[in-house]
Amino acid sequence: MRTRHALTALALSLTGAAAMAAASPTLCVWDPIGQGGQIFDQAKSYALAMGKNGVDLKLRAFTDEGVAAEEFRVGQCDGLLATSIRTKPYNSVTAALDTGGAATIVRDGKIDMDASYKVIHKALQVLASPQAAKFTVQDRWEMAGAIPLGPIYVMVRDKSLFKKGFAGTRMPAFEHDKSQAYLIAKVGAQPIAVDTKSFVSKFNNGATDMVFAPAVAYQPLEIYKGIGKDGGVNRFPLTFSSLQLVFDRSKIPDNFAAQSRQYWAGKFDEILVTVKKAENGIPANVWVDFTTEDALKFVANQRELRVELGQKGMYDKQGLKFMKRVRCSVYPESSECSNNVELDW
Repeated sequence: MRTRHALTALALSLTGAAAMAAASPTLCVWDPIGQGGQIFDQAKSYALAMGKNGVDLKLRAFTDEGVAAEEFRVGQCDGLLATSIRTKPYNSVTAALDTGGAATIVRDGKIDMDASYKVIHKALQVLASPQAAKFTVQDRWEMAGAIPLGPIYVMVRDKSLFKKGFAGTRMPAFEHDKSQAYLIAKVGAQPIAVDTKSFVSKFNNGATDMVFAPAVAYQPLEIYKGIGKDGGVNRFPLTFSSLQLVFDRSKIPDNFAAQSRQYWAGKFDEILVTVKKAENGIPANVWVDFTTEDALKFVANQRELRVELGQKGMYDKQGLKFMKRVRCSVYPESSECSNNVELDW
């Protein structure tokens, strides 16, 4: 009898210890500024909110995204908050939020920014719903939310490139993103290896002719230094970007990821205020607009590239299908909504 009681007590003790460990996951957070950055501030608020749900998140800040991703890969962290380029191996479906044109709404040859943001918001709301498991779970990993960073703009040292084209230019290339290398080769540009720690410095010091970045990076990362007097920012988004949160499912309590997705979906409006403020902070004379004709060509080209890269396996077909359904629910009058491209693969 005593032996049975001892074994029972041991089992309960081990179960309790395991539950406590599961309720104290470690999250690797990439923030180019480090612990003083806005991303890490958001992560701290998130950790406080999750603490009220009984999960004691341990945060680790990294200024080098590659190091953060590697720590997660080898199991030194239970979760990773980073760009979708780094989280894509753990959820290729939700990475489709950030593909070129996946959230872009164009009306009368002009970008409808409010409608485009609505696409992102609606996508995040759907992903936060209880029925979203088929999108958010991939093998042992689960996507636990996303932080929208706003549109990715093409920012150049010489604004005449928007008319001349990018053939022969030096273009930043993230080595671990195969789709980028393919697209750079397609426009005839010269790839220059970068990562999230060096992509701005290489632009500012003249090693690349352009940088792809959201407005929220313009002031904090001093992109204006590379823009100088002759540079410019194309107002038409290359894509909409996000930071995505993934966890090893064995290291978090049941329903934690669902609660986490709901938390981040509920922060959308607050984060959007920061994004719009950053966009308004870019001087008016720096912006460069497409003509209506060029805008429509750009959208059509992005659609063709999404299909091409989806067929090549570089983009997730299910993710592209999901995003088209969201786009067409926001703007059903779009000509693309009358065909099954990106739906029937």
